[in-house]
Amino acid sequence: MAETHKSHRTGWLRAAVLGANDGIVSTASLIVGIAAANTSKEQILLAGVAGLVAGGMSMAAGEYVSVSSQSDTQNAEKE
Repeated sequence: MAETHKSHRTGWLRAAVLGANDGIVSTASLIVGIAAANTSKEQILLAGVAGLVAGGMSMAAGEYVSVSSQSDTQNAEKE
C-alpha cells in the first residue's frame, strides 16, 4: 500500500501564522511608538488602521510574488 503525505498542503498555514505574527508585532510596535508621542486617541487609532492596511497589502503582494515564483519554477521544471 502506498503512503500518502499531506505535508505539501501546509504552506498556507505556515504563511498565515508567520504573517499574523509579523502583523501583530509590527502593528503593536507602530501603535506604541505613536502613543509614546503624546498623540490623541483618534490619531493612535488612525495610525493603527493605516498600519494594518499597509501591512496587509504588503503581505498580500509578497505572498503573490512568492506563489508566482514557485509556480513559474514548477512549470519550468515540468518542461
